[in-house]
Amino acid sequence: MSDSLFADAIQRLDLALKYVSISEDAIERLKFPKASLRVSVPVRMDDGSLRIFQGFRVRHDDTRGPTKGGIRYHPNVSLDEVKSLAFWMTFKCAALGIPFGGAKGGITLNPKELSRLELERLSRGYIDAIADFIGPDVDIPAPDVYTNPMIMGWMMDRYSTIRRQYTPAVVTGKPIELGGSLGRNTATATGAFAVINTMIPKFDRRPQDTTVAIQGFGNAGSVLAELLFHAGYKVVAISDSQGAVYDRTGLDIPSIRRYRESNKEMQAVYCQGSVCSIVERNRLTNAELLALDVDILIPAALENQITEANVNDIMAQFIFEVANGPITSSADRILEKKGIRVFPDILVNAGGVTVSYFEWVQNRSGWYWTAEEVDRRLQEKMIEETEKIWKMAQERSISMRSAAYVHALKRLGKSIDAKGTRNYFGRE
Repeated sequence: MSDSLFADAIQRLDLALKYVSISEDAIERLKFPKASLRVSVPVRMDDGSLRIFQGFRVRHDDTRGPTKGGIRYHPNVSLDEVKSLAFWMTFKCAALGIPFGGAKGGITLNPKELSRLELERLSRGYIDAIADFIGPDVDIPAPDVYTNPMIMGWMMDRYSTIRRQYTPAVVTGKPIELGGSLGRNTATATGAFAVINTMIPKFDRRPQDTTVAIQGFGNAGSVLAELLFHAGYKVVAISDSQGAVYDRTGLDIPSIRRYRESNKEMQAVYCQGSVCSIVERNRLTNAELLALDVDILIPAALENQITEANVNDIMAQFIFEVANGPITSSADRILEKKGIRVFPDILVNAGGVTVSYFEWVQNRSGWYWTAEEVDRRLQEKMIEETEKIWKMAQERSISMRSAAYVHALKRLGKSIDAKGTRNYFGRE
């Protein structure tokens, strides 16, 4: 991971500051994370050996409430990456009007190389190392890349053991049986789907006439692909870390999801009833998928997928960022000049943190909502904030990304200023 990722993230802030007036105090506060923690996590492996893993947790800003952010297990996890993700989370929560600040965490490893017992020891050991850094009123972790409800359940259980009290609100994205919220596992995709369905009609487009390519077929990407498929969108390409499949006439997404879940491989398949057979389809690389001539491109994998090196290959008319930071700031400027509309991550993928907030509220109150109630509240929140950001972009003739940051900055600026600024303390 490049050491410039956090500096690149700050450039988005600097650009948005051209369109909003907030205090110097607020600007200075937002450019630096409040606290960063680096830990070593010793794990006894199944063969009896001891391995030490590097872990991180960053709290960026807690002016509007306790910090919130996922934990990822990935070989590229670094302090720079985690700082950037925490920064984006601050703006994501503010853009959606959620009373949280931004945080993020991670451990540097390839989780596919560990057994389930080793992953459990690692997860519990990580909480041992950061327990004094998190808490229901301080910092609330959640799942991210290569972590899941089971891992969140281990973490919540370990924290509760350390504190000697059942503390479900310390972690969100947990199994339902351990205080998780209905709808949380699909919230990122459901929220992104709401944004897409809100925006596409504004450009006089119908789902059945709209082609889509999705890079990343993990939890968010696969669920979103199926939602789009059932809504009539023509999903022509999808990919995972091994490569992509493409069919210009459209893919049978539900069949591909079923095949992948049972065979751990992604193939284009045809299903009739419960019988599926592999269908020969074009095989592409992830780079080739990004360059397809489609209406909508959805990066749903990792950061820095569209850079100056490949931005001129992009042919999509609309990009919806389901991944965090998939487009560098330099590539973003080129896309804008080309007339490609980008809908930013701090809006598009905010469904996850929104339902995490719902889960935290339910844990604190002890009153749990139905799936229908969660979905209704999520839809209302995503559509409401999307419309506000779109209106701002139109009124100020700025990009949706700049509008989303301006929208967030207004809320953050007011909260920071409420504690007193130079203008207040400098009075005679």
